[in-house]
Amino acid sequence: MSRKSAKPERKSHKTAVVAFKVESELAELLNKLPNKSDFIRRAIAAQLGVACPLCHGKGVVPRGVHDHYAPLLTRFSSRNCEGCGHEMHVPLDPGELDGETRARLEQFFLGGPLFCDGCYDKAPSCDDCGWHIPSDRIDEHHRQAHQT
Repeated sequence: MSRKSAKPERKSHKTAVVAFKVESELAELLNKLPNKSDFIRRAIAAQLGVACPLCHGKGVVPRGVHDHYAPLLTRFSSRNCEGCGHEMHVPLDPGELDGETRARLEQFFLGGPLFCDGCYDKAPSCDDCGWHIPSDRIDEHHRQAHQT
């Protein structure tokens, strides 16, 4: 009778392959890494600003860290609309969002302003990036986000 390993095998949830060209020197450096794919995923997440501040992109945190921060995450799960000031729930999991809401909140998740539905529709959109920006902050947005 064979014994199964006590540790279950983890299946990867990655479903797509992305390829890109780099200089040969960079390729050599990447090939020296123990896990090139993991390094590239983390670098991309860090550059896009989507790495979790608690788990640093690993997807898990130790139980003690979770237990310590969970009440704070619940306490600070709302934010005011930058248009009207109405308090809004900010979901921690994008799975909680329908398609229309996801599109509206995507700019906030990427560092832009947060609007309720009504204010989002009223705010002018940037010709360069499509983000909806309060009228009084358009110049500031262009200086910060679209410097050449």
